[in-house]
Amino acid sequence: MNNNVIAIDLAKSSFHACVITDKNKVLTDRSFTRASLTNWLIKQKPATVVMEACGSSHYWARFAEQHGHKAKIIPTKSVTPFRQGHKTDKNDALAIGVASKQPRVKSVAIKTVEQQGLQSIERMRQHLSDQLTAMSNMLRALISEFGITIPKGISAFKKRIPEILEDGENELPFAFREQISNMYQLYLVIEAQEQHIEKQLGLLIKQQAQCQSLMALEGVGPVNALGLYIALGNQGSSFKNGREASACIGLTPKQYSTGGNIVLGTIGKKCGNKRLRSTLIQGALAYVKVVDKRQPKNNKEIWIKQLIAKGSLKKAAVALANKTVRTAWAMLSHDSQYQKPAELHH
Repeated sequence: MNNNVIAIDLAKSSFHACVITDKNKVLTDRSFTRASLTNWLIKQKPATVVMEACGSSHYWARFAEQHGHKAKIIPTKSVTPFRQGHKTDKNDALAIGVASKQPRVKSVAIKTVEQQGLQSIERMRQHLSDQLTAMSNMLRALISEFGITIPKGISAFKKRIPEILEDGENELPFAFREQISNMYQLYLVIEAQEQHIEKQLGLLIKQQAQCQSLMALEGVGPVNALGLYIALGNQGSSFKNGREASACIGLTPKQYSTGGNIVLGTIGKKCGNKRLRSTLIQGALAYVKVVDKRQPKNNKEIWIKQLIAKGSLKKAAVALANKTVRTAWAMLSHDSQYQKPAELHH
């Protein structure tokens, strides 16, 4: 393999690629169609093929590796500072190549076909779940305009809607009542589909040994196990250590240091893997609340109790989620099972 970098700006049908030598000389700088890019990549001598993290980047990375290249995907935010001039396909491709040569730019783990399939199914489930939430909120709000309220919670919503529709003495106009009925039937159809996907996803996760081992961690269920497996990569290959993994997900505090003085802040709300971070904290918070209401059973729970006493349930949950990611990385990288803390003898 030579030291050349093949930087590709990806799109749906039009692509731009440039070949940069180790001395930063641009050998090739041209546009391609999908078919011509495929043929061109196959004919190139083995090199490092770099692209920005975007739609189809994992497909092209796998394609490059299948034909003898080393593939690398880098985050969009790492490319933007190196773009010179206007935002064009040509300038984007060159910026991708320059960014890939920087020593501190971290790459995105290339997902396998299996990982990408599992992630796609989970995204479908989440999309349907979001639709259900949006639909129930809309119906609650519209009905409340007529002085009819629905208590919080899914069970209350599903109980009250049929009652409201059957109540002939309320002030709901007939046309509006008909559309509420139609929307509620659509809600039930989407709910059934969401539950079907969730069941299928659960079966697929049970077939994945690494996901099963991750579910032994405190506050980690099927969704979080899948999220960790995809984010950390096979055998934790996406990161050098657990702290780096936790920082990438967004569970380490922001740091400001100058003159040898280090100040730690809160975790950043606009960085990291927001979806996974949120579900990890929710899972950790559920476990922390249980620990808060009883005597600690092991040293880890004593540590959680101390965190609650110093701060709050939310801070303790964030700390536990941080530790969970680091432990998950160690489990995947060493292909080991979670060793639960020994029980205390009271």
